[in-house]
Amino acid sequence: MGKKIICIVEDKEDLREGMGLMIDTSNNYSLAGSFANAEEALQKIPAIGPDAVLMDINLPGHSGITCVNALKNMFPSMLFLMCTAYEDNEKIFDSLKAGASGYILKTEGPKKILDALDEMIAGGSPMSSSIARKVVASFTQSVNENTDIEVLSDREKEVLENLAKGLIGKEVADALNISSGTVRKHVQNIYKKLHVNTRVEAVNLYLKR
Repeated sequence: MGKKIICIVEDKEDLREGMGLMIDTSNNYSLAGSFANAEEALQKIPAIGPDAVLMDINLPGHSGITCVNALKNMFPSMLFLMCTAYEDNEKIFDSLKAGASGYILKTEGPKKILDALDEMIAGGSPMSSSIARKVVASFTQSVNENTDIEVLSDREKEVLENLAKGLIGKEVADALNISSGTVRKHVQNIYKKLHVNTRVEAVNLYLKR
């Protein structure tokens, strides 16, 4: 299986180059484009058609959120990982509403960013621990009263408990001494049994039990 194609949108040159090097030296990804602003990204990314985009929020001109919204409308299957310094609720939720699949802080470092990218490509919704807590705390979607956390197996409960702590897929695998593939399978079963579609919904049910 070939490498996944990645683009970066980041206005700070040193960060953009560092992230580009991180992508190009990874085993699973290939950098296809690196842009300093949303306008250039909107002009060039459609012709590239990357699998995923690492997106900053605070860009000159249009914001990263606006850029995600525009590209997601054009390419619904394209994945977006917000990689930013912002932790405020408004930007988090605006990003997710625009179509971002994950939200990670730049301060997490290269390894965490790559792990988050792996998780997103595999179908997850990676978030920094502090971001996940904010999302869970602000999550107000009504819960299906017929849903009972007890339908989960003991192992599925352990996986969900670790997700509720803000761990991403690989960290859950390490904590439980199982493979990342097994974690993904458990997460899929959790979604199916709890009738939810995202990690946030599943964690919210767990915390309300």
